[in-house]
Amino acid sequence: MTYLSAPGPAAPGAAAALAAAARGVPGPDAGVLRSAEEARTIGLPVIQPASPMFDPGADREDAAGLPGSRGEHLLQAAYGTQDRANRFYRDQVLPRLNAEMVTFVGRMEMAFIGTADARGECDSTFRAGPPGFLHVIDEQRIAYPEYRGNGVLASLGNISENPHVAMLMIDFVEDLIGLHVNGRARIVEDAELRAQVSGLPHEVERGRKPERWVVVHVEEAYVHCRKHIPRMQPVARTRDWGTDDSRRKGGDYFGVRAAADKAAGKSAGKRS
Repeated sequence: MTYLSAPGPAAPGAAAALAAAARGVPGPDAGVLRSAEEARTIGLPVIQPASPMFDPGADREDAAGLPGSRGEHLLQAAYGTQDRANRFYRDQVLPRLNAEMVTFVGRMEMAFIGTADARGECDSTFRAGPPGFLHVIDEQRIAYPEYRGNGVLASLGNISENPHVAMLMIDFVEDLIGLHVNGRARIVEDAELRAQVSGLPHEVERGRKPERWVVVHVEEAYVHCRKHIPRMQPVARTRDWGTDDSRRKGGDYFGVRAAADKAAGKSAGKRS
């Protein structure tokens, strides 16, 4: 059994050691101890046995009934931020959407989505549409549409292995505030969800019809403070809808394909 320990009076610098342990940094001061007795002999009070850093099947709520991960609770103990964290948990974190959150989601025109596969390898993506494209089914469920894209299906592939999803919605225009929603997702075909849920938009924008939906079951919902959120102003722009032309879509903006084509041309030239 491996134990992670929190700093005690006789253990200066243990917070840094614990942080290093959480990052998987090896070394004599990594803060990873092989037994509770070893921790106590050097003055480090044991918090709890360490669980695997990534376990997609584990509940987010720890044994103490707190939201969040064991890792954040361990580091709160190490860095002495428990009081602030517990106040935030108590005052701001809900296991569902309240009425104000439902209204907020309903007027959002964008969301940032975070997913990870079964090994914990992460992807983040961006989803956008007119207000209402994020469809609140009820206080426990949000659905967002998936359209024909580049065919990679990175986010959906992750969800098929690991249902944990993080959503971040930010109002950059009016109130300069954000909403985090963490939960578990499932992929539902468009026809199937329409048979279960009324009010889904048939055409979200410019003839784009959803092929399927991601339904997120809310486990945590909490505010993102406005301190560093910039104010933005929407402006009119021309969009090339329904095109597969790479240049018009900006698909090779960073020149990856052009570089590959150039390299392939040089190789062909060497062989000729």
